[in-house]
Amino acid sequence: MKNEISCAWTGGMSFEADVKGHIVRLDASKEDGGEDSGVRPKVALLATLAGCTGMDVVSILRKMRENLTWFNMRVEGELADELPKPYTAFRIVYEFKASDGLNPANVKKAVELSQEKYCGVSATLKAAGPVDWDIVYL
Repeated sequence: MKNEISCAWTGGMSFEADVKGHIVRLDASKEDGGEDSGVRPKVALLATLAGCTGMDVVSILRKMRENLTWFNMRVEGELADELPKPYTAFRIVYEFKASDGLNPANVKKAVELSQEKYCGVSATLKAAGPVDWDIVYL
């Protein structure tokens, strides 16, 4: 099995990726010669990490019959100082509302299952550096 996308240059530093019928615009900042009309590729990688693990957590908590009403993630990627400035470490903060009455043990289990078993993006990125995480109740 493999995934494939099409990514067309649209001028300047801009590209449009066709991801199974969904268009994702990529562009550089104005300081880097772009028009700031889309997301930067490295930052988009952080969004895919959040989306992958977030979908896992929602799915697992639903199966546990937890009443999830609000959920957010903050993802940081630590960059190397020298070119090509790859990511060297990642940190995910999973945020939940304490007032939702979620069982903390189930939340922790859902995050652990995502990070240890299900999230393919996280598994891929672990080759570049550690993927640390924390759970916060607001």
